Amino acid sequence: MRAGIYARVSSKRQAQDQTIRQQLTRLRTHLERQGWEFDEERVYPDDGYSGASLSRPGLDRLRDHAGLAELDVVVITEPSRLARKYIHQVLLIEELEGHGCKVVFVDRPMSEDPNDQLLLQIRGAVAEYERSLITERMRRGKLAKMRAGQLLPWTRGHYGYRVDPERPRDPAGVRLEGYEAAVVAQMFAWYLEDGATLYTVSRRLEHDGIKTPRGRPYWTGCGVRAILQDPTYTGTTYGNRLRSVPSKGRVSALLPVGPGQSHVLKPEEEWVAIPVPAIVSEEVFGLVREKLSRNQRTAMRNTRHEYLLRGLVSCGMCKLTAGARTMPRGYDYYVCRGRTDKLRISEGRRCTTRYVPAEQLDELVWEDLREVLMDREQVAAALDRAQGGAWLPRELQARRTNIGQAMAGIDRQKERLLEAYLGGVLQMPEFERKRRELDSRMETLRAQQEQVDALARQRVELGKVADSIEEFCRQVRSGLDTATFERKRALVELLIDHVVVTDEDV
Repeated sequence: MRAGIYARVSSKRQAQDQTIRQQLTRLRTHLERQGWEFDEERVYPDDGYSGASLSRPGLDRLRDHAGLAELDVVVITEPSRLARKYIHQVLLIEELEGHGCKVVFVDRPMSEDPNDQLLLQIRGAVAEYERSLITERMRRGKLAKMRAGQLLPWTRGHYGYRVDPERPRDPAGVRLEGYEAAVVAQMFAWYLEDGATLYTVSRRLEHDGIKTPRGRPYWTGCGVRAILQDPTYTGTTYGNRLRSVPSKGRVSALLPVGPGQSHVLKPEEEWVAIPVPAIVSEEVFGLVREKLSRNQRTAMRNTRHEYLLRGLVSCGMCKLTAGARTMPRGYDYYVCRGRTDKLRISEGRRCTTRYVPAEQLDELVWEDLREVLMDREQVAAALDRAQGGAWLPRELQARRTNIGQAMAGIDRQKERLLEAYLGGVLQMPEFERKRRELDSRMETLRAQQEQVDALARQRVELGKVADSIEEFCRQVRSGLDTATFERKRALVELLIDHVVVTDEDV
């Protein structure tokens, strides 16, 4: 049998302590005892990867090789090394065995016996509980250390500072890095100059050959803003500032949300202050913060040309958004972000799509929208859908569906009740009693249905409109002909999800 080995440790300390090497030694010994065919290329280690996630390089290689039918058996010390969550354990075991690769646990051998399968479930649940318990203990322990001033909130280096390499999370070991600290102070000074913007500061940094905190030769406005808004440079860094929330925004309408998690600030009273060496004064930091807020409110993008499709245009080639831009000669365009994104340019992936004239695209999309809104057949179909409940909120639709299913169920019960009576199974008194119960339930459901219909009529008052489609279309046409930009923009935001432009195709 062609055998493989999978081993995992979840922390860097465990990896340094060579506990994964101990696992591999035991697993190799087990393979020798079994006499299975083994190749060192079929060792799949994951050093320092959490068992709560399925995104692990060693596990990915194992699954790929099993999918290619290159393995007959994979040996693991115990189920929690494969995954911490029971549902992940079941998923992986079924996937591997579906490819003809048997999973063997050395410390806790399992079989198809129902008792063993139950034991696997219990152990998986215990492992998942244990992981949650460890995570909570670590969180509370870190928070307690932060409050005692013994732990930095930084998980990686902070621009302008250096830490003690022997104790990288110890606040007592934080010191200023002279060159970077001078750059930070200069950025604050530059931004406070008359007429300075985030863009001009980033250009000056690039002109002077100063690299970003990640070592890149170019700066973005967002990168400059992140430094100017960081309170650490006033001499106080804060832990416990952020909490995870589900992502709501997208980089582009054509791209997924991403990992699905974002971060928002917690209330300030929950922050944990930790002193560090200061680079700028509180006064300078306050002036910069005030200017950032003022510049954001009065930015030229908020007062220039009125772009009808602002924020709705996407590039069909690279899937990124196309922002609105006014050129020096006064021409307005929608420009793919991939043409100007410095990261893409540095990687040689600059988008080559053409600039899209804003006025022409706005007129084209608006005319299409007019045709849709004045098309008698489309309006009639939309009104029919609305009256049928297709436009109702999900809660009302779900209630309407459930009530309909319940009423159909009572009708079936009445039919079965009548068949039982005609077949002599039930006597007349029992038949009447059960029929009255069903009638009472039906009346209750009809009352609920009338309530839902009343709510629907309140939300979709389209009866009069449906009686005169022609009149409705005439009023719409008149309104569209005289619509202001604000009214047009409101309709566009309401009815258009995104506009995809690929060269000349819209």
